[in-house]
Amino acid sequence: MSDAASRFVEVFREFGGDALRDVWVFDRNGHQPLYLRDDIESAISDIDVSHLVDNERFGYITRDTYEALYYADYSYTIRGFDAFEQFRTFVGDTPVGVFAGFDVTDTGRNFAALNDRIQDIADDLDVEELLED
Repeated sequence: MSDAASRFVEVFREFGGDALRDVWVFDRNGHQPLYLRDDIESAISDIDVSHLVDNERFGYITRDTYEALYYADYSYTIRGFDAFEQFRTFVGDTPVGVFAGFDVTDTGRNFAALNDRIQDIADDLDVEELLED
């Protein structure tokens, strides 16, 4: 795992602790997991993950749409499912997409703080390295 990937995974682990399920990176052409918890790796072994990632790629379009329609800059997306919450953002100038899943909690999470931390790290790294492993 590259230094960039290790640093990203560490931020997600610090944020989510044992509730962290998975961390993925993607661009317009490819994707790869940076972290998969054992139970999640088993749970997704029978599905075509590329379909999930393709859905996240729509974020490139919606990101541009939000940027054009709203008076504020788009930062991140949260999706709530019955068993987990999914966070997605984009980093870098290219940009590279990053999404992560967390077990549901009844106390809530500060995803804005997570996004700020991810963006800060991305500013210090070559985010293209995230897809090189």
